[in-house]
Amino acid sequence: MPVINYIEANGTEYSIDIAEGVSLMQGALDNMIDGIVAECGGCCVCCTCHCMIDPAWVEVAGAAGAEEAEMLEMIDSRSETSRLSCQVKVTAAMEGMVVHLPESQY
Repeated sequence: MPVINYIEANGTEYSIDIAEGVSLMQGALDNMIDGIVAECGGCCVCCTCHCMIDPAWVEVAGAAGAEEAEMLEMIDSRSETSRLSCQVKVTAAMEGMVVHLPESQY
């Protein structure tokens, strides 16, 4: 299982083993990481699983699809590396990936 590193807005870091095929959102929820709210349960309709992929990992995470990109436009705190964590599925290539969580979701 790849290790994904989540960093909360306050600097708290978590290194979590997440099975391939599981979303970054579900990995955070399963490990009780506070910075992911996930009100819609991963249906790409609420933006409460917003995260920022560390710039070094953007290519590995891939680009947002059209539906996700439209949802991301609604987030005031979005950045160039913003993604909805429900839409990013973990792969073996993500071993060591760093994911930043926004202050707005606490």
